[in-house]
Amino acid sequence: MEQVVFSSEGGMASSKEKIVVAMSGGVDSSVSAALLVEQGYDVAGIMMRLWSEPGHFNTPRDNRCCTRDQMLDAHFVARKLGIPFKVVDVSDTFKRSIVDLFVDGYRGGITPNPCLACNRQIRFGFLLDTALSLGASKLATGHYAQVTQASDGTFELRRGADPGKDQSYVLSMVTQGQLSHAAFPVGGYTKAEVREIAASFDLPVASKHDSQDLCFVADGDYRRFLRGVAPESMEAGPIVLRSGEVIGQHEGLPNYTIGQRRGVGVSWAEPLYVLAKQQVTNTLVVGTRDELGRVEFTARDVNWISGDPPAGPLRAEVKTRYRARPAWATITPRGADRAAVCLDDPLPDVTPGQGAVFYDGDRVVGGGLIAVEE
Repeated sequence: MEQVVFSSEGGMASSKEKIVVAMSGGVDSSVSAALLVEQGYDVAGIMMRLWSEPGHFNTPRDNRCCTRDQMLDAHFVARKLGIPFKVVDVSDTFKRSIVDLFVDGYRGGITPNPCLACNRQIRFGFLLDTALSLGASKLATGHYAQVTQASDGTFELRRGADPGKDQSYVLSMVTQGQLSHAAFPVGGYTKAEVREIAASFDLPVASKHDSQDLCFVADGDYRRFLRGVAPESMEAGPIVLRSGEVIGQHEGLPNYTIGQRRGVGVSWAEPLYVLAKQQVTNTLVVGTRDELGRVEFTARDVNWISGDPPAGPLRAEVKTRYRARPAWATITPRGADRAAVCLDDPLPDVTPGQGAVFYDGDRVVGGGLIAVEE
């Protein structure tokens, strides 16, 4: 059951369609709320208090997504818009579902992307359920993405209008049922336009900087965080070539990622890149640029946006990281939640644990987590 931490009632009871906005104190969610109010919806704001790592004297540090200042900013925006606002404590759920998953991923030798799990399990899991329990028809967020509806009634996830801010990648794990209750009011705007809208509403957050990823690590240093909560994952081990020749020692596998060149820590005749991380033997495999790259991999835990996998292979563009350029590939479903991905050209940074998201133009077909075998 949700725990209300702070509540500010405002606005008037209405028979209009109710939409709950996930507010963060940032400009995107604030403008989302303002646009919905302007459009005549019955709007309520809600903010989550997430888990924070312990600081000095075991007092919690601020989670970068829900600092005290951000809560105050969200409260001030809600008050200016005349909408009710409350904060709910989801720290325990977030710790179990996201933080522990992140740590276990690094323990298992992968590079997890917690935003994918958070959007499915926390924002469009816990928070959506909360919104529906409050009588809302939809949960709105400040994501740069768009929802459309196909002729057969299924809901579609599409890229945001601003290519530099598009967040459809991190929403690719949202299910058909969740998407049917999702609204992205700023998805059709550019970031510059959103700031102009914020200024036109005289919102106090119009010029506020964007929030950062990995919100639960207070200083953004995930290596420092892992050394504290999972020191065994940072055990030193051998650095080897593909041949098996040992040429150095690494400082813990989580310090490295596939395709990395700088910071490998080995002096060699030519630049060396991280090719693989072998968790069982705690070994870092490196090699030359010619050895780097992968054409095939498996996507696991695949979410097909339509709800069902395609009947057969399909051609699609694939993004293997949030900021990566899409690459053409053939996607072959392997049952309900796995797919074989065969790229037209090798990519240098196909990394286990990261998302592989499939696009048909601006429409997200589906996405899963990269799994490769060495």
